[in-house]
Amino acid sequence: MLRRGKRILAAKAKVELGKRYTLKEATEMVVAMAGVKFDETVDAAVRLGVNPAHADQMVRGSVVLPNGLGKTVRVLVFAKGDKEKEALEAGADLVGNDEVIEKIKGGWLEFDRVIATPDMMGSVGKIAKILGPRGLMPNPKVGTVTFEVANAVKELKAGKVEFRVEKAGIVHSPVGKVSFGAEKLSGNVSALLETIIKLKPASSKGIYIKSIALSSTMGAGVRIDPLEIKNV
Repeated sequence: MLRRGKRILAAKAKVELGKRYTLKEATEMVVAMAGVKFDETVDAAVRLGVNPAHADQMVRGSVVLPNGLGKTVRVLVFAKGDKEKEALEAGADLVGNDEVIEKIKGGWLEFDRVIATPDMMGSVGKIAKILGPRGLMPNPKVGTVTFEVANAVKELKAGKVEFRVEKAGIVHSPVGKVSFGAEKLSGNVSALLETIIKLKPASSKGIYIKSIALSSTMGAGVRIDPLEIKNV
């Protein structure tokens, strides 16, 4: 614990207190500060000027990161008939129906994302209490309830991430791995921020993006200047 504490303190010492960096500077710093043996995930935290308690200020969506997430995504699809074949041909790891639903009820959760065709949602609803708390429940708002299963599978495999503003008004999302390097991470962060900006609620007044911070799994947070993002 002492070694970890010293490393974190050393990383934080490299970040100037109160300073907001450009996106390029921030990604370069996050990569430079990584010092553990595994490939750390890089996360973005975006604080928005919205009140999620109001339904008309809920920010929720998805984005396909141009450089992916750097990990294998296991996709489960609930479909039948021709859509079952379509999903498998697109790269789905498993296509299921009632048999898989019973398996999930028994505790099986060896998948990362779930897609369902609309006609299967009645059955999938039986395991909503299992999938929902884990963020796995298919939702039409983020494109995981659809008859376009091939496209949905390919997007998830390519690095599509879903995000939703939390009670504190913050959106948390992974944006890649330290091994990506600063340029690819910058591209992913830009894509995420562009999508969040497009989803700005009409009822949101004043400053929309209040702050942005990047950090790796074991690293210190680096703040980005929101005004600089407009020029990226």
